[in-house]
Amino acid sequence: MDRSGDGRLNTEHNLPLDDSRRLMGGNLFFAGTGAVLETAGVEIDDALLSGWRARVERARQHLGWDRSMPGSPTAPAIVARRHATGASLALQAPVDQLYTATELNEWALCATAFERDPVRWANVAVDLLADYLADASDPADVIPPVLDEAAALDRLAVRAAGERRPDVTALIAAANARGVCHLLDETTLTLGAGKGGRSWALDGLPAIDQTPWDSLRTIPIAAITGSNGKTTTVRLVAACARAHGWCDGFNCTDGVFIGSTAVATGDYSGPAGTRRVLRDSTVEAAVLETARGGILRRGLAADRADVAIVTNVSPDHFGEYGIDDLEGLAEVKLSVTHLLGADGMLILNADDPLLSAKGRVLERRLGWQPPLGWFARDYDHPALVEHRATGGTTSGVRAARLRVSTGGREYDLGAIDTMPLTVDGAAIYNVENLAGAALVATRLGVPSENIARVFASFGRDLADNAGRLMRFEIGGVKIIVDYAHNPDGLRGVMSVAQRLRAPDGRIGMLLGHAGNRLDADIEELALVATEFGPDLIVVKEDEGHLRGRQPGEVPAIIRNALLKSGMPAAAVPICPSEVDAALMALDWARPGDALVLLIHSSPARVRMLEILQARRDA
Repeated sequence: MDRSGDGRLNTEHNLPLDDSRRLMGGNLFFAGTGAVLETAGVEIDDALLSGWRARVERARQHLGWDRSMPGSPTAPAIVARRHATGASLALQAPVDQLYTATELNEWALCATAFERDPVRWANVAVDLLADYLADASDPADVIPPVLDEAAALDRLAVRAAGERRPDVTALIAAANARGVCHLLDETTLTLGAGKGGRSWALDGLPAIDQTPWDSLRTIPIAAITGSNGKTTTVRLVAACARAHGWCDGFNCTDGVFIGSTAVATGDYSGPAGTRRVLRDSTVEAAVLETARGGILRRGLAADRADVAIVTNVSPDHFGEYGIDDLEGLAEVKLSVTHLLGADGMLILNADDPLLSAKGRVLERRLGWQPPLGWFARDYDHPALVEHRATGGTTSGVRAARLRVSTGGREYDLGAIDTMPLTVDGAAIYNVENLAGAALVATRLGVPSENIARVFASFGRDLADNAGRLMRFEIGGVKIIVDYAHNPDGLRGVMSVAQRLRAPDGRIGMLLGHAGNRLDADIEELALVATEFGPDLIVVKEDEGHLRGRQPGEVPAIIRNALLKSGMPAAAVPICPSEVDAALMALDWARPGDALVLLIHSSPARVRMLEILQARRDA
C-alpha cells in the first residue's frame, strides 16, 4: 500500500476510520516514529478505546516492537486522545515498519468496531481491502486484511518482514552513536546535514564500515514554530546567520531559500522544506519553519536542533487532525522540544500565558525539563527577572532598547523605534519577533554586534520580509501588504494601520480566509476586522486556498458576518480574486487613508507588488 503522501486512505467505503498517517519523527504523541489513526462514524466510548488499544498492544508485542523501541522507558508506546469529532490513537513503531504500523492500527480499530456491531460493520474487511487496492502502487503487493486476531497477527508479521530494512536502521543507529543527525524519507537516507551531510538512495546504501563518517557532521540548526511571526522570525535569524558569515538555508511559507536565494517557491513550512534545506550541501546554518500541519501529518522531519522557539499560540486551524482548542494547539507547537538534547534550548514567549504555564511543566510530557530561554516585550517582566536571577537567558525591551542576557552578560541591541520592522515602535508584535529572534540567533552562536547590525536595517528593503508588513506610500495613501490570517495577526497589522492614517483618514482593507477553517472561525475574523472601524472591507476570494470549499463560499460567510455587525452593504463588496480586490481598494482610497492589503497567495502578491512599485515610481 502506497502512503507516500499524507497517508490518507481513500475512505469512500463504510469504514470506522478517516485518516491514517505515518509519523516520521517526533510528534504530538511521543518523541519517536510511529503511526496515528483518526476515527470516523463510530461511537467513541471507553469500551471502544479499551478494545482498540488492547489489540494494538497485543500486535506490538507479537511483532516485538515493545522490546525494540529506543527512547525513554517512561515514554508512552500507545497514546489515545479524544477530540470533538472522534478520537486519535497513535502507536510507536520502528522507523522501517511504519506502513505495517498503519495497517496494524487500522486492523485494531476495524476489528473492535466489528466486535461491537457485527451487522453495521459486516463488510469492513472487504471495504478495507478495496481502499488498500485503490491506494496501492502495485495491487499485487496488497495482502488482504482479515479481522480474526490470530490470522491478522500472522498477516502483520508477513507485512513487517517484507518492509524491514536492517541496513537503514543500522546506519541510523551508527549515526546516533557518533552524534550525527539523519533525515529519512521514502527514497533517501541523509547522514549529517548541510555542508556536513551526504545522501544515499535507499537502494544504494553503504555498509557501516564504508560510510565516510569523518566527513559527516551536523550544522547549527534552529526550529521555529508558533501561530504568528514564524516566517518573520525565520528570516531574521537567517539574516543574522548570513551576517555572521555562514551560508544560511531556510524554509518558510514562501519557499526554500539558500543564502537568501529562492530555490523553491510555495508553502515549504513542513517536512519537505526541512529536508530541502538540510540536504543542500552548501548550507552551514539552517533555520527551519516548522508548521503545525506538518507536525500533525508526518511528525518532525529533522531529528535534532540546537535551539527551538515557539513564538506564541493563538486560535487558528481548529477542527483539523483532532485539534479543537488552544491547549491542544500549544501541545502541537511544543512538539519541537523533541528535537532538543540536554545542551539545546527551548525559547518561549513569557507574554503568552499558555506557553508560560506549559513551558514550566514539560517534564510531565517529556520525562525531562529542557533548558529554557524567555522573551517578552518588557525586559523586566517578572518571569524574565526571575530567570536571569538564576543565570537564565532572556530578551526584551527596557528604556526603549532591545536587550539580551545570556551567560551572565547583558547586550544592548539598539533602540527599538529605529528598527524598521517596528514601524517607529508601532508594530508591537514585531518587537516580540525581534526579541525572540535575538535569543535564537544568540543561541546559534551569532555575536551580539552582528545581530544588532541586522536588526538596525532588516525590513528597510521590501525583499527582507516579503508579504509581511510591506509598506508603500502612493499619492498620500499609506499601504500595508501583509499575510495576517488569524485574529491576533489581524489585530496587530490593523493597529499599525490606525497609527499610519492621517487624523481625518479612513481605513480600507481586504479580507478573505482559507477554506480549511470552521465557519465560526471565519466569522470571528470578520468581527475582529470591525473592531477597527474600517470604512471599506473588500471581501476577496482566496482562490489559492479553497481547500475543500466551493468558490464564493468563504466570501459569503465573511460578508454575511460583516452585514450582521452593522456594516452597510456598499462598504463590503466581494471580488473574485485577490488582485481585483486590491485594485478596487486602491481605486477607493484618497490621500490620508490607510489600506491593509491582506494577500495570501504568492502569485497574487508578486503581481500586486509589481503594480504598487510601478505606481509609486510613476
